[in-house]
Amino acid sequence: MKFVLAAGGSAGHVYPAINTARAILELDPSAEVTIMGTDRGLDTTLVPPTGLTLELLPSAPFPRKLDAQAISFTPKFLKSIHLARKFMKRNKTDVVIGFGGYASAPAYLAAKSLGLCVIVHEANSTAGLANRLGSRITSNVASMFDGVILGARVIGMPLSEDIVGLDRQSNRITAREFFNLSQSGPVLLVFGGSQGARSLNSACIAAIPELLAAGVSVIHSVGGANFQTGCEITDASGASYFPVPFIDRMDLAYSAADLVIARAGAMSVAEISTVGIPAVFIPLPIGNGEQKRNAQKLIDSGAARVYENSEFTREVIVGEVLPLILNAPELSRMQAAMNVGNSSNAAKELARWGLSCS
Repeated sequence: MKFVLAAGGSAGHVYPAINTARAILELDPSAEVTIMGTDRGLDTTLVPPTGLTLELLPSAPFPRKLDAQAISFTPKFLKSIHLARKFMKRNKTDVVIGFGGYASAPAYLAAKSLGLCVIVHEANSTAGLANRLGSRITSNVASMFDGVILGARVIGMPLSEDIVGLDRQSNRITAREFFNLSQSGPVLLVFGGSQGARSLNSACIAAIPELLAAGVSVIHSVGGANFQTGCEITDASGASYFPVPFIDRMDLAYSAADLVIARAGAMSVAEISTVGIPAVFIPLPIGNGEQKRNAQKLIDSGAARVYENSEFTREVIVGEVLPLILNAPELSRMQAAMNVGNSSNAAKELARWGLSCS
């Protein structure tokens, strides 16, 4: 069978596609899988290292207001549909699985015009425009959260096997060696999504002296545009500050850490829940509040804490997050409240669904 997995844009769209592609190939090594993305976003960065085939479409974001982008949208969108259809027809595609993002809407419409099987996966607590469109042309709809799209099958998030099968404790020594951190003392992991988060970066960097002085080491994914070499610090306490542009080995980062500070994108929430690491969420302050809803179950269960972006400052980190990471019994209580393993079979379930789709 031949598959097109349509995503595009953010890591939150691309990684579920990559993880599902790997699950398809594990279940059927003879299958052919192409990731369909756009020339805008992280597709060209994240997909090529996996060895998967990448097909790019022109980026055509849905216009949110009447401006120059709205005027140019229609011809760009029609061109993307034409190119997607041409690719699928030439390659005799059987199944299209979409994950939202800029490439998904053209892929859904191209697949519909060719009579192909279409599956939609919605990761967020609020469905995006592309997946709302996709759900109108197919009854094969999956989601991470219940009630997001009427009739969707709740399967969780397609995650990598490294995350699904992660034993944080048994990997702790190796993980801390990987990041050049001390084997003793707590470790705080900070990441603001695939491109970093300026407000999180500023607050955390301002709190580094107090964190290190208290013996807390920090792994900080700052984003490629914000990264500068030579910023590593080792304190007299033995704690270290280790900034990186992007974390390729999230399994090791989770294993090294005792607490996470993160945005509340669907992928981050699913990974944090699955590996069972206590978290402090600072939802992205745009959109209609979907990031906070993504993390709401973990917040309600006491497995995570949440702060508004505007109130998350150096003072909050020093006054509230620092005492938390030094409180081992409270971290243990938060970890016990995690719904560990909730998304463990989502990639394989989606792969089986695609392999049986007709």
